[in-house]
Amino acid sequence: MMKKQTLLLVATGLLALSMNSAFAENSDLPEMTLYKDPYCGCCTGHAEYLKEQGVNVKMIDHPNISQVKMDLGSYKGASCHTIVMGDYVIEGHVPIASIRKLWNEQPDIKGIALPGMPLNSPGMGPEKKGSLRIMQIENNADVTTVFNIE
Repeated sequence: MMKKQTLLLVATGLLALSMNSAFAENSDLPEMTLYKDPYCGCCTGHAEYLKEQGVNVKMIDHPNISQVKMDLGSYKGASCHTIVMGDYVIEGHVPIASIRKLWNEQPDIKGIALPGMPLNSPGMGPEKKGSLRIMQIENNADVTTVFNIE
């Protein structure tokens, strides 16, 4: 009986450690604030995707999301929602790997964008690897350079 209890404790401990390391990859990401239209459901889908990745997301319904994009300088790469993470702006349904790349590399840009609402992006349906072009939002708001392909 004692061996079974010990084995169970060890197994439980290993499970806890493996779950901890699964979320450790994202633990260095700061809280994100997601601005969205009050009636947009896919924005909530992207927020849920980010939360599943271990990210703390605060959602704010905004009656004039276009003004938020103008104020933050992400309007040239517009999508349905805008995220603020630290000093960066993230426009649209950007996958977690590109968000992590942005945060880890800390480039001198305003942020990143996945313009439009691609059906195969997180929160919009099944992902199709290699089909998403994540764009840089330059400090002057231009969106011309590819940041990452996912």
